[in-house]
Amino acid sequence: MNERLRGHFFIIIRLVIMIILSIYGLLCEFDKSGVSIGILLLVSFYIGAMSVKEIVPPKIKIIFAAGGVSVLCFIVYFGKNSFILLAFFTVYEILTLFPGIDYKWYFLPLAGIFFDTSPDYLSHMVTIFIMAVFYIQNNYVVTGYQRRKKEDDLIEQQLKKDMARQETTAKSEIKQNMLAAENQMLEERASLAQTLHDKLGHNINGSIYQLEGVKVLMDSDPEKSKNMIQAVIDQLRTGMDEIRAILRKKRPEKKELALVQLHRLCEDCNNKGVETEFISEGDISQINDELWEVILDNSFEAVSNSMKYARCKHIYIRIVVMNKMVRCSITDDGIGCKEIHDGMGISGMRSRIRTVGGTLGFESEAGFTVTMLIPMR
Repeated sequence: MNERLRGHFFIIIRLVIMIILSIYGLLCEFDKSGVSIGILLLVSFYIGAMSVKEIVPPKIKIIFAAGGVSVLCFIVYFGKNSFILLAFFTVYEILTLFPGIDYKWYFLPLAGIFFDTSPDYLSHMVTIFIMAVFYIQNNYVVTGYQRRKKEDDLIEQQLKKDMARQETTAKSEIKQNMLAAENQMLEERASLAQTLHDKLGHNINGSIYQLEGVKVLMDSDPEKSKNMIQAVIDQLRTGMDEIRAILRKKRPEKKELALVQLHRLCEDCNNKGVETEFISEGDISQINDELWEVILDNSFEAVSNSMKYARCKHIYIRIVVMNKMVRCSITDDGIGCKEIHDGMGISGMRSRIRTVGGTLGFESEAGFTVTMLIPMR
């Protein structure tokens, strides 16, 4: 059953019931004295009005329902008890125009069965009761379920939109942070260049001038030349100390550089058509420079292998900082690998992991995963 037919199932069943009850009334009328042309036309008009009622806008439905009731009055008048079931059906159809009414109203038409004086009294009562249960089931069970399902679908769609919005926001923040870190590095580099120029340039220029003077005085005044050379040595030594101090002050933290490099790695893979995402959990500031070096080198090696051999569409780099351990995993959704051969790349990864007392593992059930488990010192 396709989706369109399923959505109109209740309407189709009601139309079938209406046609069956109309035919039943015509057969009863035929058994008594034959069916007149007038009855046939009235029944046709009734079926037409009640059928059109299902396809018109809600505000116009009541007009066609009123037309159907008017025609039914003539049908019952001329056909008497032959169309009594069609009359009860019409009452239930009118009740469907008011979806908010209490379900007890659907049992009210059953009281009308006591005015039925036909020999088929019991069968009529059972039929009407079944119709009441049928309408109640749809209007309170099925419709309620459909309403809840629609609300759940709306909530699900909203959640998906929220998740997509949060994902977009997170990626935007990561990109902004990466750009900010790069800008900071560029600013620090420019500041370093300016500082070296300001503090070291004059020092070196002065030393050059003094050495030029030494070259002139070396033969005529060796003692003065010797003192000038010592002054140049002292000046250059002071300059070297200043360089060390500047570099210690300006050198960015390994963590900042590592994060920028990982984000650049993801961006590079994304530009090549493989969606790559970096995720971190826990306090990554606890990871020292030595561990960052191992994590970076192995991550680059693992991602490079995925890009070369895995034929994957997604790569995930995840770093999780636990109590005394840090776990780094690189996962792709590619073709996987049945046998792992320790080439230069994997051997290098194992060697780096051993230097920090960690372990290296591989999984290839769905795609391929490289997992590093390293103790924090």
